[in-house]
Amino acid sequence: MEQQKILLIAPVFFNYYKDILTELRALGYEADYLCDTYSNSSLSKAAGRISKKLIRGAMERTFRKKILPGLGKKQYHTVLVVAGMTFAFFPDMVKRMKETQTGARFVLYQWDSRENLPYIEKIHPYFDRIFTFDPKDARENPDCTLLPLFYNRRYEAVGKEKPAGTWKYDCTYVGTAHPRKYRQINEMAAALRPCLPRQFIYHYMPSRLKYVYHKLTAREYRKARFQEFQREKIPGEELAELFGESRCILDAPQDGQRGLTIRTLECLGAKRKLITTNPEVRNYDFFRETNIYVYDGEPDPDNVFFTGEYEELPPSVYRKYSLRSWIGFVLEEPKSGGKC
Repeated sequence: MEQQKILLIAPVFFNYYKDILTELRALGYEADYLCDTYSNSSLSKAAGRISKKLIRGAMERTFRKKILPGLGKKQYHTVLVVAGMTFAFFPDMVKRMKETQTGARFVLYQWDSRENLPYIEKIHPYFDRIFTFDPKDARENPDCTLLPLFYNRRYEAVGKEKPAGTWKYDCTYVGTAHPRKYRQINEMAAALRPCLPRQFIYHYMPSRLKYVYHKLTAREYRKARFQEFQREKIPGEELAELFGESRCILDAPQDGQRGLTIRTLECLGAKRKLITTNPEVRNYDFFRETNIYVYDGEPDPDNVFFTGEYEELPPSVYRKYSLRSWIGFVLEEPKSGGKC
């Protein structure tokens, strides 16, 4: 049987695209990658978030001179697009890609809410299947199928290790310092300090320009100081090690998001407790009060989450949210007509 060829178009975001490529190749696919925008610089990404019109010219030049000629050299079985806030392909570009890849299925995975990606519906007609991590979007759009994110093999390995007798950290947070997330994590960490005193809090800031932008536009940043933020990304291997050293992980979604963050699924794979501000997590089959605490402003130290140990789940639940299973869902041939 001929090896199936997959083209992945995805953001650089913390190198998750590399995890997807590695897993695709481990599963026997021939996998290639395209970045979802013409530049990964903080300036270009900021311009794209302000208005896609600001990056239209640069993206058009990149598409015409580099992307489209490359697409004509190989025919793919599937073009898989993982679309977040940096996605910069305009509808006419997706249309031209589909005209070039006449035998390919086009699959879209929306890694953000429609509230944050209002332009994404303009490319829906060019896709054969559409998935979203946002439950509200799945309920309101019949073309979309709900599919949560995943955890990779690094977190699976952490989950298989026997926890140390004592934890280095009672709670850990690592993430990009989006305004609401920055405020909520700081408030949560302060409120939890009496019962979880050993804390590792790491707010990542891509650039000083990004900090200045938030300082000027977001009330959450009024008292923020640039020295609070870290300029270096923590590599995936080191982040998984932090999970292994931590009793629980703190989490807060971005403004406008209801879908589960990837940190939520990484906690599941690593078998670590989670404290999150997202109440949607209660609706998933892996939710257990002993493992997940939905923070609403006043932590209760007598709650079973703080007093009990991690509760093991059935193996089938862990398998369901692995990256291997995620790939299986997005590449599965539909059993009936229709997009989903």
